[in-house]
Amino acid sequence: MDFTALLDPNLAYLFLVAFFFLAGIAILSPGTGLLEVGALFTLVLAGWGIYTLPINIWALILLSLGVLPFILAVRASKKSLYLIISIASLVIGSSFLFKSDIWWRPAVNPILSLLASGLVGGFFWIATVRILEAEAALPAHDLERLIGAQGEARTDFIGWEEEGSVQVLGELWSAHSSTPIKEGDFIKVVGRMGFALEVEPLEDEV
Repeated sequence: MDFTALLDPNLAYLFLVAFFFLAGIAILSPGTGLLEVGALFTLVLAGWGIYTLPINIWALILLSLGVLPFILAVRASKKSLYLIISIASLVIGSSFLFKSDIWWRPAVNPILSLLASGLVGGFFWIATVRILEAEAALPAHDLERLIGAQGEARTDFIGWEEEGSVQVLGELWSAHSSTPIKEGDFIKVVGRMGFALEVEPLEDEV
């Protein structure tokens, strides 16, 4: 297989941007597996160009350091300032990574660099800000105050494995019960598992 085509700075740049795109999505939504594999594949292709072509060491360091503020923005501090720093390091570092004949001019086509970095940076800005806003938003329900609340069974509960429905605090909830309950019986919430409630017959309290 001929790998000489990978020595084009523009192509190596696209592979590098694709790596950061896939790796960033994997950080935002971990556990899929396919994103991690795709990121590793594009990193190998981009790495061949980085290994072979002359590069600006400062740009490579800038790219590497840009990963940390992105992780901080998503997983730790939840601050948009770190996201701005990360996107800026991605755009500047990737554009100037490969050397050209003139030291101040990047080897990558400026239009390609502007479009690719702008699209990827814009995507990460919108996606990450939305995630941060969603995580910062208060929950619509205080689930803890459901513990001890009383309600009414809307379905029969035959066994723990079978999920039923209860009316508690004016809303319908999925629920489980280790004690048989009939539709219309009054119940009390004694626990929860995520968004499913654990209930028992109210008369057991007497």
